[in-house]
Amino acid sequence: MIILGIDPGTAITGFGLIETTKGELSLLNYGVITTSKNEKDEERLIRIHAELKDLLSEYKPDAVAIEKLFFFKNPKTVMPVSQARGVMLLTIAKENIPIFEFTPLQVKTATTGYGRATKNQVQEMVKNLLDLEKIPRPDDAADALAIAICYSYLI
Repeated sequence: MIILGIDPGTAITGFGLIETTKGELSLLNYGVITTSKNEKDEERLIRIHAELKDLLSEYKPDAVAIEKLFFFKNPKTVMPVSQARGVMLLTIAKENIPIFEFTPLQVKTATTGYGRATKNQVQEMVKNLLDLEKIPRPDDAADALAIAICYSYLI
C-alpha cells in the first residue's frame, strides 16, 4: 500500500510517500511544495493544487494522511493555511483517494509512543522507522513522513 502524508501549509507544504508491505515500511519520496509570499493568494493555491495533483498522478497513493488543523499560535496564518488545506482536500477527493486526518498528538503517539514528544524525537523515529541515514529535511517533509507512518499503523 502506498501512503501519502501531508503537512499542510501555504508557504511550505511537506509531503512524504511511503509504501507498506507486510508490515515493512519503505520510503518512496519526500519533499515540499513551496509558494512565494510575493504571489497572489489564488496563484499560491493553484500551484499547491497542480503540484499535489502531479504527485497523485505519479505515485497513485492508496490513501492520504493529512494533519488536522486545530490550533495556531499566529491567528494571521490560520485562514491561509485553512484555504490551502481545503484545496488539498478537494484535489485528493477528486481523485477518489481516501483521506485520513490526524492531530499532531496522534502523530507523535504513533511514531514515538509519547504524545508530548519533541519535534526532534519524532524526526529521529522517522529516520529509524524508514531506515534512513539522516533525518529528512526540511522539517515539513519529515513531519509529512511521520503523518504517513501514523496512518500505516492503522491498517
